[in-house]
Amino acid sequence: MKRLLIVLFAGLVLAGCASSGVDPLAPKTANSVNLKRYQGTWYELARLPMYFQRNCAQSEAHYTLKPDGNVAVLNRCLTPDWQWEEAKGTAYPQVPGKTDKLWVEFDNWFSRLIPGVAKGEYWVLYVSDDYKTAIVGDPSRKYLWLLSRTPTVNGVVREELLSKARQQGYDTTRLIWRASDTKMAKTSN
Repeated sequence: MKRLLIVLFAGLVLAGCASSGVDPLAPKTANSVNLKRYQGTWYELARLPMYFQRNCAQSEAHYTLKPDGNVAVLNRCLTPDWQWEEAKGTAYPQVPGKTDKLWVEFDNWFSRLIPGVAKGEYWVLYVSDDYKTAIVGDPSRKYLWLLSRTPTVNGVVREELLSKARQQGYDTTRLIWRASDTKMAKTSN
């Protein structure tokens, strides 16, 4: 019995050593994100379908660096009937000192009821050198956002973002694109 316990323990130790905790199939992140430069307004150019954004025609995120190093999040969504919906939360590093993999926890009744349960993974997969475009996703590749400091980008930038997302294994054929201001104006008449 003692020998069996030693063998089982040794197996567990070896298994723990063999696993680095990093999923080799997970998307690659930006490695380092300067949160001071990342703060500000980002416009969603496109996203993969997400339940919480099912009524969003245009979305934007406002990030503000807090004194504790975390990031205050304000997500805004303009619905087709010109109503703004908002969600506030906080983003913080999944691993202290690493700024490309964040947890985002929104302040809502559910997160107040069961703290820590209603948090999502926010992985910065790419941010341009000038911090004008970014790609954010999650490790399961279920969620993806193409972001820009402006509501629109030219075709070259758009294709570059799509290419980078596809290289990471995201299905860009399912993207929902931001409704244009012209389209929004037509739907309100």
